[in-house]
Amino acid sequence: MQNHVNDAVLERPSDLTAPWLTEVLGAGTVESWTTERIGTGQMSECYRVTLDYADGSTGPASVVLKVAASEPTSRETGHSLGLYEREVRFYTDIAPRLHGPIAQCYHAAFDPETGIFDLVLDDAAPAEPGNEILGATVEQALLAVTELGRIHGSLRGDDKIAGADWLNREAPVNQALLSALYAAFTDRYATQMSDEQRMVCDRLVAGFDEYMVGEADGPQGLVHGDYRLDNMLFGTEGAKRALTAVDWQTVTWGPAFTDLAYFLGCALPTELRREHFEKFISAYLDGLGPESGLVEVDVREGVRRQSFFGVMMAIVSSMLVGQTERGDQMFMTMLGRHCAQVLDTDALAILPAPAAPEPLRPNESDEFAHERTDEALWNESWYFDFVDPAADLGGWLRLGLYPNEDHAWVNAMLCGPDLPTIALNDFRAEVPANPFAVRTANSTLTQEVLEPLRSYRVTATGRGQAFEDPAALLRGESGRDVDVSMDLVWTTTGTPYQYRITPRYEIPCAVSGTVTVGERTYTIADVPGQRDHSWGVRDWWSMEWVWSALHLDDGTHLHGVDIRIDGMPPIGIGYVQRGDELTELDSVRAEEVFAPNDLPVSTALTLQPGDVVATAEVVAHAPVRLEALDGRVSHFPRAWAKITTADGRTGVGWLEWNRNR
Repeated sequence: MQNHVNDAVLERPSDLTAPWLTEVLGAGTVESWTTERIGTGQMSECYRVTLDYADGSTGPASVVLKVAASEPTSRETGHSLGLYEREVRFYTDIAPRLHGPIAQCYHAAFDPETGIFDLVLDDAAPAEPGNEILGATVEQALLAVTELGRIHGSLRGDDKIAGADWLNREAPVNQALLSALYAAFTDRYATQMSDEQRMVCDRLVAGFDEYMVGEADGPQGLVHGDYRLDNMLFGTEGAKRALTAVDWQTVTWGPAFTDLAYFLGCALPTELRREHFEKFISAYLDGLGPESGLVEVDVREGVRRQSFFGVMMAIVSSMLVGQTERGDQMFMTMLGRHCAQVLDTDALAILPAPAAPEPLRPNESDEFAHERTDEALWNESWYFDFVDPAADLGGWLRLGLYPNEDHAWVNAMLCGPDLPTIALNDFRAEVPANPFAVRTANSTLTQEVLEPLRSYRVTATGRGQAFEDPAALLRGESGRDVDVSMDLVWTTTGTPYQYRITPRYEIPCAVSGTVTVGERTYTIADVPGQRDHSWGVRDWWSMEWVWSALHLDDGTHLHGVDIRIDGMPPIGIGYVQRGDELTELDSVRAEEVFAPNDLPVSTALTLQPGDVVATAEVVAHAPVRLEALDGRVSHFPRAWAKITTADGRTGVGWLEWNRNR
C-alpha cells in the first residue's frame, strides 16, 4: 500500500489516470475504467471504479475510491472534526496490524491544509449491506462480534497505538451539548417515547459528564465509534471476506467494550438479543483469543457499563442529520433497543446521581491571542458592545482575524434613534503582527488587557462613514465621510462564561469612556455592555443564528444563542446570571420580525431553564454585510434594543441575526 499524509491527493474521481491506477494497484496495466457513485454518505463520497486492463494483464476487477465531500460545508465539518485524518491514519497506521473485517487499502493520502483525502480500497462486493431497522440474523451477529474480538485481540498491549495523539481527541459530546440536543429530541419524538425510555434518557443526560469521567478510568481499547449494521457489508458467494466493516472516520481510543455494547444493543430485536446474549459474549471472547486474560464476567460488565453509548448516539445522531422517514424509524428503533439493554443489564445502577455541571470559566491566558490551526476559516475574534440609554447611543467593535485567508475584519459601529449609523469598517485589512495594535488604511484599533477577565480597554480612531439608511450597509453602498474615535473600558460586572462546545467566552460588563463623532463627544459612564472572545473555525455562511446579550435593570444578565443549521434542530447556548448565581441554558428560542429592508424590528426570546421570556424592541441598527472569498454572502444585522420580560422587568442590550443570502 502507498500511504502518505502529504502525498499528492486525489480530490475527485476525475483526477484518476491510468498510470496512477497502475502504480497504486501494483498489478496489471490499467487501460480504462468507469466510475459510479455508491453509498449515501454526506461527509464523504464513495465511488466504485471498474477497471479494464491491457491484454495479458490482470488485477482487481474493481476498487472503491473514497474522497472528501464536494459540498463545502460538509467538507469543512469533516475536516475540522478530524474525521478525514482519522480514517486515513486508521488505514495507514492501524489496519496493517489488524486481523478481521478490514478492506485492503491500496492508497491513502490526506492534505492537512485543505482537508481533502483519498482512500483506494478493495471492493467488498459481492456483499449485502446490513440493515439497522430489520436487524441481523443470529449468524450475522455472531460473525460481527467474533470479528470485533479479532480486531481487539490484534492490538493487545500496543502502547504506541494507544498513545497516538490523533486517536486520542477530546470527546465532542458533553453534558451541555447533550442536554441541548435532548431538548430538541424530545420536542420531535416525545409522543413516540415510552415512560421507561424517557426515564433512561433523563437519567443519562442528567449525569452524563460525571459518568464519562468514571468510564475514562476503565479498560481502554480501539473504538470504531459506529460499529453497527449500516456500516457492515456481509460477503456473499465469491466475496473476499465474510464481513467488511466500513466508515472508520470516528475511530478513537476509548472504553474497550463500546463497540460490542453498541452493536449488541441494536443489531437484533430485543427478544433475540436476550435469547442469545450468552452466545454473543462467548463469540467475542473466541475472537479475542485466550491470551486476553478476560473472562465472561469481564465482558458482561463492560457491555453493561457501555450500554449508554447507544442511547447517547440515538439522541445525538438524530439531531445532527437531516430528518427523513427512514431516519425517524431507525433512531426510534435504536432508542428502544438500547434502552432495553440498559434496563436488562441494570446499567442505571452505575450512573451517578443527577447533577448540573459547574459552569466553565475561561483562563486568564485566554484573554490573549491563540495559536492558529490549518483550517481555512480558522478565526480569532474579540468583540465589544455598549448601550447608553440616557444618551440614546449604542456601539460595537470587533477584530476578526482570518490568518489562513490572509485578511482581517476591523469594525467599529455606532448608532442611535436620532443618529445616522456610523461605520468604521475594513473587511480586507492585513492580518496584524500584533492583534493588540492594529492599523488599517483608514483606522487604528488598540486593545489592552488591564486586568485579565476583569478590565479591558479598547480604542478606535479613523475616518468612517455615516448612513442615514442603515440598510444601505447590507446593500454594499457607501456613506458620507465622518471622523470617529472611541476610548472605552469594559469592567466585568458578572461571571465570565466559557462555552462548552466551542472555544469562546462571554463577559457582562459596565462600560466607561468617551466616544466622538465629528465635533460631538459623548461621555460614557458605567453603562451596560458585553464582550466576548472566540477562536476556532467559523463559517458565517454555513449556518444562521440569533445572538443576544441583554442587561436588565435589576442586575440580571441574559445571554443566549439560537443556532440554526439546515437539517438540524436549533441548538441553544447561554446563561441567566445575577450576582453570584449563573444558570446555564439548554434551550434558546428566538422569534424575530423583520422589515422589508432586511432590518429587524423585534425579537421574542424564550430561555430555558427558568421560563424567561423577553421581548426586544429594536431602537437602532448597526448592520454589516459579510462576503466570503468564494462569493457567499450573509446579511448580519446588529441592533441595540429595549428589553421587556414577561414578568415586567426592563433593560437594554444588543442582538445579532446572521442570515445567509
